[in-house]
Amino acid sequence: MRSNPFIVFEGIDGSGKSTQIRLLEEYLNARGHRVWRTAEPSDGPAGKLIRQVFSGAYPADDRVVAGLFVADRLEHILHAENGMQKALNEGYTILCDRYYLSSYAYQGVHMPLDWVMQANSMAASLLKPDLHIYLDLSPEKALERIRKGREDRELYETMDNLSRVHSLYAQLIKDLAGRENILYIDADQGPQNVHMKILEGLDKRWS
Repeated sequence: MRSNPFIVFEGIDGSGKSTQIRLLEEYLNARGHRVWRTAEPSDGPAGKLIRQVFSGAYPADDRVVAGLFVADRLEHILHAENGMQKALNEGYTILCDRYYLSSYAYQGVHMPLDWVMQANSMAASLLKPDLHIYLDLSPEKALERIRKGREDRELYETMDNLSRVHSLYAQLIKDLAGRENILYIDADQGPQNVHMKILEGLDKRWS
C-alpha cells in the first residue's frame, strides 16, 4: 500500500461526497499531507464536450456521452501536468469523486451498467484505489438534499434516475466486494458524524 493513499468516493448525488472530500482534505492538510482533489468533468477537450452536450449546445446520443466520459477519465489519470498518476508519483494523497463510473456516463443517460463498466475498464485498471468509500443514502433523501442545495437541478436529478443510480451503485459495490477496500457509510448521520466514521476507517487501514 502506498504511503500516500488514493481514496475514491462514490455515492449518488445528494449523498454528501463533496462535503466529505472537503472535510478530509482539510484534515489531511492540517497534518502535513499534500492533497490532490479531482474534478469532474475536467477542463480538457472531452470535459468541454461533456458540458456542451448537457447544456444542449451539442447533440449526442448515450454512447457518445459515455465514451466522452471514458476519454475524460483517462485525461484525469494520464495528463502530463495535471494527472492523478503524476500526483501519486509526487507523493500527493488523492481524493477522487467517482472513479469507476460517472454521473455523465450513467446518470444523465440510460446506459447499461455492464456497458459502462466495460467501456471504463481501461481507465479503472490504470490506478488501483487504496480505499473505496461508498456513502449510502436513499434516493428520497438525496433528492431532498439536492433540491435544498441547488437552484438549478441538472437533467438526471429526478426520483426515477436517482433510484436507478442507487441500484447501480449497490450492484457495483457488490461486484467489487473482495477486490477492493470498501468502506460503507450511512450518509444520513450528519456531515460531522460521517466525517468521523471516515477517519475511523482510515485509522484502521493505516494504523
